Amino acid sequence: MLEQTVQIVSQERDAEAYFRLVLKAPQIAPLIQPGQFAHVRILPMKDALLRRPFSIFQTTSDTFSILYKNVGKGTDVLARMRAGEELSVIAPLGHGFTVPSVGGETPLLVAGGYGMAALYLLAQRSPQKGIVFVGGRRRVDILCEKDFAAIGWEVRVATEDGSHGETGFVTQPLLAELKRGQMVPDRKVKLYACGPTPMLQAVGKLAEEFNVPAELSMDEHMCCGVGTCLACVIKVKTGGENWEYQRTCTEGPVYDSRQIVWETAK
Repeated sequence: MLEQTVQIVSQERDAEAYFRLVLKAPQIAPLIQPGQFAHVRILPMKDALLRRPFSIFQTTSDTFSILYKNVGKGTDVLARMRAGEELSVIAPLGHGFTVPSVGGETPLLVAGGYGMAALYLLAQRSPQKGIVFVGGRRRVDILCEKDFAAIGWEVRVATEDGSHGETGFVTQPLLAELKRGQMVPDRKVKLYACGPTPMLQAVGKLAEEFNVPAELSMDEHMCCGVGTCLACVIKVKTGGENWEYQRTCTEGPVYDSRQIVWETAK
């Protein structure tokens, strides 16, 4: 983990309210693992004390990028920043995904909206290709299809309004694939997911139903990002009926789905 002032290399609109931001960070970029995040302070916002967490999307040897949606005051200011301007960044943060091993389970990635950003590095670094299931409310909420296809992954899409791919939730094509996989002898899969909490809970239930492992990136509100404020805690099982609060910014954001106490997850 490093705290640095980094320079914007480029900023481009991805789709409607979504943006891709590339940052020059030669010391941070080589340290990043799939599923980790960056905590960003937007320097032009002099009155903003809190940083904002963003999943790390892509990396090169000396840059990393984030994919974000303009949803409020902070991201509106960020969306208007240009190449050459600076941000304060703490990164990489958090416990990320387990990269699949050679000859291991076939990875099935499940994303809601810009949850796709947290899964790209995992797909890129996986020794075997799998399937990416991506869902959103509308076609404009479906991101990164070309990025995943370019590295050899199959992409299956579901939109709630039926404007792209299947009509319905992303868990519907996932369910169909899990059922199909039961008919293939010795086929083993593992689920990896990032997106809204209801989607993550549904993926966790499917993992339990089909007895397959799953890693979920819990999308909790974070303030400090380094484990001191306790704003992002969730209940995590510790054995039997016991549980404890854990900080998603440090112990997470990625958890084995079997660890999570869903009844009280935010």
